Order: sequence, then structure tokens, then C-alpha cells
Amino acid sequence: MYIYDSTLRDGTQCEGISFTVLDKIKIAKKLDRLGVDYIEAGNPGSNPKDLEFFKEAKKVCFKHAKLTAFGSTRRANVPVLEDKNIQALLDAETPAVAIFGKIWDFHVTDIIRTTLGENLHMIYDTVEYMKSKDKEVIFDAEHFFDGYEANKEYALKVLKTAVEAGTDWLVLCDTNGGTFPSEIGGTVSYISSLFDVPIGIHCHNDCDMAVANSIIAVENGAVQVQGTFNGYGERCGNANLTTIIPNLQLKQGRRCISEGHMIDLTDVSRYISELANLSHDSHMPYVGNSAFAHKGGMHIDAIIKNPRSFEHIYPELIGNQRRILMSEVAGRSTILSKIQKVAPWVTKYSEETQKVIDRLKQLEYDGYQFEGAESSLELMIIRALGMQKTFFDVKDFKVICEDHWESEYNASAVIKVAVDGVDEITAADGDGPINALDKALRKGLEIFYPQLKSIRLTDYKVRVLDTSYATASKVRVHIETTNGKVTWGTVGVSSNIIEASWNALVDSIEYFLYHDDKLNTIQN
Repeated sequence: MYIYDSTLRDGTQCEGISFTVLDKIKIAKKLDRLGVDYIEAGNPGSNPKDLEFFKEAKKVCFKHAKLTAFGSTRRANVPVLEDKNIQALLDAETPAVAIFGKIWDFHVTDIIRTTLGENLHMIYDTVEYMKSKDKEVIFDAEHFFDGYEANKEYALKVLKTAVEAGTDWLVLCDTNGGTFPSEIGGTVSYISSLFDVPIGIHCHNDCDMAVANSIIAVENGAVQVQGTFNGYGERCGNANLTTIIPNLQLKQGRRCISEGHMIDLTDVSRYISELANLSHDSHMPYVGNSAFAHKGGMHIDAIIKNPRSFEHIYPELIGNQRRILMSEVAGRSTILSKIQKVAPWVTKYSEETQKVIDRLKQLEYDGYQFEGAESSLELMIIRALGMQKTFFDVKDFKVICEDHWESEYNASAVIKVAVDGVDEITAADGDGPINALDKALRKGLEIFYPQLKSIRLTDYKVRVLDTSYATASKVRVHIETTNGKVTWGTVGVSSNIIEASWNALVDSIEYFLYHDDKLNTIQN
């Protein structure tokens, strides 16, 4: 199987994503190390950023992947030698180029407004020209399945034209994402039988079937799969390679990337989410934080006895991990497994275990929920067992909110912290009281713990627990924090939203410092 990644082109068309040139270089290096075969990195004829990327990419030595520039056929009635976009593709100096051409007669006549015959000439001239320049040509048959349904004869004529011009690949595109697997399978099988040129598949996810369509295309003859990491893309996104790769390789035995790099799949997925500045989808198959999370007591009991009971693969294969969620439906064995992560000597029916159970029940009664906030749970266990280490002591803080809401900052915070008997007073402005507190606390602690500069908040959620008390209701605040490699969640509950936020914020920093100190102790 050949894996063709389009995260740096199709993925950037996702609402909310805007990679810098440096971001794209970093992602391309990650994808190359992972072992994808093609990296479609942008359209050099469409915008200055992509031009700049290809200029910088020339300085990078790609060990496995072929960098690919993307662009259209020549324009209607413009000689290929005079088309600026074609020249931009050559200037990118990539070993491969992806050329998309119109398959659907409706698009030819009503969208680019030319004749069916001229469209064929545009495709032939462009592919032939690129082959004369020693480029590997991937012909993307845009809107293929819609065009094939509307005018089968013309769609086949377009593919034949690209083949006669010398294309190395025919990629069948479900550009509108509206085709069903039953249609994809039969069509790909038929097209594969007509041409000696290898077939690729490119699916969009508008009917939530892009992965299924890609898999069934492979089962019917496609040997190249195009998609994006995390399914990023325009509208509903593209086929998700983080699902397709393990599906094909682990389930069907089709080699997509080297086995030694399959363990890096989750890391690369989360890395790209981080650079995209989007929350990583916790419910994604394989790489999501919840993909191997278990909550029900009976399920947990079975998982502890044998993971195969409720897991279709071992999460370690793709670099993920199993998570046992804490809730009111979890049993003593589940709680013990959490305790033993920090205190291996504690037994199932010991006083320590009962103490943690009682504390957990009380906190849940108060409104705490530790699903997604396992870091606060771990700190609670450490504190309940008297194992905590004091990294800092907040002696006092004050928050001031002003009424000029339209200004950049409308809140200020002053905090006095002590570390090893040394006091530090800091102040910071923020966009709201929580942001001001966060900035002031970090500002003071970074003097003693410079490693805190590597962490940042990625998510902040507030939920009202009992609306009957109106503005006096208790709230539960969930904070998600990351250092770019690991993400952890913490929780706070109070009828005072600032206090709830503060507790979750302090937990997020203490959790990081606890594990950083633990790591340093092991290394020393």
C-alpha cells in the first residue's frame, strides 16, 4: 500500500486551521519519519505561503516520502508553456506532482466553462508536459464518482486521456463525499480492470463514510490511499489516515508504514493537532484519548482479567494507552489499580484503599467527576495517602475585574507564592479573572520552576451542576493542559467559579511538577 498524505494541503482547508511555513516543515518531517510515501504539501500556484514552503523544503532531506506539489491542468485555451500555475509547479522542484482534472461534464461546461474536447486537451497537454520534465505524475480525477454516474462514457475518456499522456497514477476522487461504499467497490474494481496504471482513492467525509469508502476501494484494487491526519479537511473533512493506516496494516496485513513506526501513530496525530491549535478528538478510533477508555464496572473487571475481552487491538501497538475511568460505576478493583500506580504496596482491603474510596465518594457527592480529570484523581490519592510534596504555597491572591469589557485586558491578578521559604509577589493582566490568575501564578512560579514555560492550557470548560440555585449554583470546571507531548486534565468544584477554576489550575501545575520531579529522581 502507498500512503499519500494531504494534511498540508487538503488539511489546511479545514475551518480553523492555518499552519505557518515552519509548522508545515515540522509536520512534513514527522510524516517522513513515520513512513508515509507521499506528502502533498500545497499548491505553489495558489498562494505565497505555499511558494515559501517549497523554497524552504528544498533544504530538508526527506529519507522516505516524496514531496508532492499540487495543481490543476493548464487553463482553457492557454498553452501549457504559458500557464503560470504550471510553471509554479515546476519551480517547486518536487519529484512528484499531483494534477487534478475535471471528470464531471457538468463541471467542464458550467464551472470552468469550456468544451468537453478542450478539457481533454488540457489534461493531455499538462500530464505529457510534466512527464517530459521527469516528474512522477499523480492524476487526481476530481469528482470522479459523480462524473462517472452522470456521463460514464466521458469519465472513462478522461481517464484514458490521462493514461495516454503518461500519468503514473489514476486517483479516483469522491470530492463531494456523497458516494456509498457499495458504489465505490464495484466502480473501483471495474476501473482497475480497464487500465494497467495503478489506482488510488481520495475520499471526503460528507456522509461519514470516507474511511469505509477508502477501505473498500483498497479491497477492490486501489493501491494508493489519499487522506489527512485526524481527518482534517474542508467541510466534514477527508479520509482519516490515523484510522485507515492501522485498519489496513493491523487488521488486513497490508503494509502501509514500517512496523517499527506504527507505535508513533498516536504521537504524530496529537502533534499535528497541537500545531493546528485544535483540541485532539478524544473519541477518534485508535489514537483518541478515549479509544481504550473503560468505565463500566463489569467491563473493567473483564479488561483487568484479559484486555482482549473489550479491546480489538492492544493500544500499545499504535502508541496509545488503556485508561480505566473513575466513576460511581467503578468497583474496588478499579480504584485499587489507580492507587497502586502511585502506591504499589497498597492492598485491596487495606485502610488506605478504604480511605481513598471514602474520599472519592465524598468528592463525587460534592459534584466532582474524574472522567477526563485523572490527574486530579491521582493528586487526590497522593494527598489522601499523605504522600504529597509541597512544591509551592499560595499565601494570598487578589483578582480585580474592571468594567471596560471591550479592552484587551479587563482583569488583573496579584499573587504571593512561597517556594522553599522564599516569597515572590507577581501581578498580571488577563482576559478575564481566570486568565489573569493563570498568568500571574505562572509568572511567579517560573522563577523557581523554569520548566513550567513548556506547559499551556488547551481547554477550559464550565458546567453548572444545579441550576435551581441560579447564579449561586455549584459549577464544575475542567481544565486541560499540555506540554506539547502529554495532555492532562484537572477538575475543580465550587459555588464560586473563580475558586473552582483556581483549584483545577493549581492541580494542573502541581501534577506537572510532581511528575517532572519524579522523572528527575529516576534519572539521578
